Amino acid sequence: MNAPSVIRVLLVDDDPLVRAGLRLMFGGAPDVEVVGEAADGSQVLPLVDAHSPDVVLMDIRMPVMDGLEATEELRRREQPPEVIALTTFHTDAHVLRALRAGAAGYVLKDTAPEEIVQAVRKVTAGEPVLSPDVTRQLITQLSGGADRDTRAIWAREQLDALGEREREVAVAVGRGSSNAEIAAGLYMSVPTVKTHVSRILTKLKLNNRVQIALLANDAGTGGAEGAGGPEEQPG
Repeated sequence: MNAPSVIRVLLVDDDPLVRAGLRLMFGGAPDVEVVGEAADGSQVLPLVDAHSPDVVLMDIRMPVMDGLEATEELRRREQPPEVIALTTFHTDAHVLRALRAGAAGYVLKDTAPEEIVQAVRKVTAGEPVLSPDVTRQLITQLSGGADRDTRAIWAREQLDALGEREREVAVAVGRGSSNAEIAAGLYMSVPTVKTHVSRILTKLKLNNRVQIALLANDAGTGGAEGAGGPEEQPG
């Protein structure tokens, strides 16, 4: 994925002071342009149509329509912009729902400005915003709930639709492994791992690597998979 020379960002937050601070912060990044602002989720889709942003920085908790519903609606579209959730707490259960809806990651509102700018750059370039360790911790802390068994059954059915090597890669992603770690553990090249990840996303109609990790953990795969056999070349 090639990042654009100027990254177009839409700011979505019900607090005008937060939006002003973000706009000022991005004003210091020559490769980022703020193309619009919204005060609640109901304004997001029309603004996306009007300004074609590459990234939507989306507050989770807002009146009228919250960022969760807006993210779900947005990510159901063809070729939607990437979404980064804005939140106050690491372990907010709403963060997990945003990731399930297709957000590529999240940042805390008190994150250092340069880190927020870097997150926008990463997601635009197709790189993970969350480190594998953070993803794993978030899933472990927040993946319970009354619908856990239902999610587990559905997730196992999804994994069963994959080929053997694809499933091994999905399980490794769920463990928080990087592409290099997966390649070493499954005796593949890194490009082959990337090919499998792309196929998994396409087959299961997922948005990003975070959703693969969530699916694998919902299925209860843990870390039981073996290392695999000889390298499988992409076909």
